[in-house]
Amino acid sequence: MITKKDDLEQIKKYFIENQKDKIQIKIAMSVCAKSSGSEKIYNYFLEEIKKKNLDIEIIPTGCMGFCYCEPTLKVVDPKSKEVKIIGEVTIEKSKNILDKIVKNEKIEGDVTPRVNEKRVSLLNCGDINPESFEAAISRGAYFSLENILTNFSRENIVDSVEKSGLRGRGGAGYPTGKKWRALYENKDEEKYIVCNADEGDPGAFMDRSILAGDPHLVLEGIIIGGYAVGAQEGIIYIRAEYPQAIDMLLKGIEDLKKHGILGNNIFGTNFSFNIELKYGAGAFVCGEETALIQSMEGKRGEPKAKPPYPVELGFRGKPTVVNNVETLANITRIFQNGVEWYRKIGTYKSPGTKIFALVGKIEKVGLVEVPLGTKLEDIIYKIGGGIKNGKKFKAVQTGGPSGGCLSDEDLNISVEYDELVKRGAMMGSGGLIVLDEDDCMVEMAKFYIGFSVGESCGKCTPCRIGTKRLYELLDKILSRNGEMKDLNLLEELSITVRRASLCGLGKSAPNPVLSTLKKFKNEYLEKIERR
Repeated sequence: MITKKDDLEQIKKYFIENQKDKIQIKIAMSVCAKSSGSEKIYNYFLEEIKKKNLDIEIIPTGCMGFCYCEPTLKVVDPKSKEVKIIGEVTIEKSKNILDKIVKNEKIEGDVTPRVNEKRVSLLNCGDINPESFEAAISRGAYFSLENILTNFSRENIVDSVEKSGLRGRGGAGYPTGKKWRALYENKDEEKYIVCNADEGDPGAFMDRSILAGDPHLVLEGIIIGGYAVGAQEGIIYIRAEYPQAIDMLLKGIEDLKKHGILGNNIFGTNFSFNIELKYGAGAFVCGEETALIQSMEGKRGEPKAKPPYPVELGFRGKPTVVNNVETLANITRIFQNGVEWYRKIGTYKSPGTKIFALVGKIEKVGLVEVPLGTKLEDIIYKIGGGIKNGKKFKAVQTGGPSGGCLSDEDLNISVEYDELVKRGAMMGSGGLIVLDEDDCMVEMAKFYIGFSVGESCGKCTPCRIGTKRLYELLDKILSRNGEMKDLNLLEELSITVRRASLCGLGKSAPNPVLSTLKKFKNEYLEKIERR
């Protein structure tokens, strides 16, 4: 049982001592890596090292972020601490790597580390074995929690989160400290903290990668949050289609219970707390907090009118705070490194980093983490390597179905919450889908509206009927039967759906239509005038 800081120190010391002289080969075993054959590479190394009795440690890791060149691996030299990243690994490449290690020859990497990236939430992803409790401790896990429970009041923690300026990473960027303050001040004796892991945007895989690559980062954030707001239980609402992330969380929770970091009297204090998982069936609308809570209670996943807000009336009728995965990952980092450290990253109004799933017509598809305020152009060209096949950039869709399109006129903007909203887009959960000159923006708008039609819960008329009518208008235009009056109708109906819908799904569903009408109206006109 771990009851004090010295116990954590002992685990950390033993783990580091046991690893310090070994060459390490770290192999990405994330979903995209496995689909590209990383398990075969992993097993090859295990067999060869055992057969040849080599003093090499093989470490299965989470996503390294280089999805465009999976399978990927890292070779870490214990003496120089040099890290070489190698992509598109084959059995032949693996054999060559082992031969060079045996002959003590230099290994050259063929994947260039991203200089514009700053890994905060993803710091350990792709670098540690996510199933290893000891590996997490060696990277500082639960030291902050021990310090908080031993030395700080709940109000101290809420104050720190407010001062950090952390904004929710799941949607519109609502201040996390403000949410926590509301629940902290609620005097009800039964409270809950919920981690929203119901990642539903097309092309988004940020939350899944954190949970599968560094589950203890999020688990610690939930426990810190539970202590701060006065909750007795944490719940992770995760879609059942994420089996790898679920397995890592269950293993992490089991280890925490075994070591006494979950349960009664954590770290010898009077704070008791538990975490459980609840599974969603993949409904996009359940990303909205009130629909999520309905689903957790075994009811149909439909949003409820607000107020009352979940911090007043939430899970089981009790005060509840809902934070997404990346938000809670940031909580842990804030208390590991300090509020001042965190505020120096990003911008004044949008501190910290943001993880993006950079996908679409781009050379280097992958998972990237950058300081908020980074230029959009730098993300696409310096990190993403530019547009595939030498094509011309046309647009980027940010924020998934809830977001909007940015054109080449927006490439110089700083990617932060308020700036994106000014341009008719939004941060959302962090999808960045890049489109090239061959893509039709009317088709793109139709695709996203079609998604919203399928995912609408149907509770309110503006969303249920309005999105369907928008889809029909777009289909009419694409079928070369559109009329000029349809453009006015598209805009008017979009504004009505946005204003009158009950929840965030309906209010944001017209964004792809409005943003493409504004920035790419010529494509609508071509379909109507030139048919």
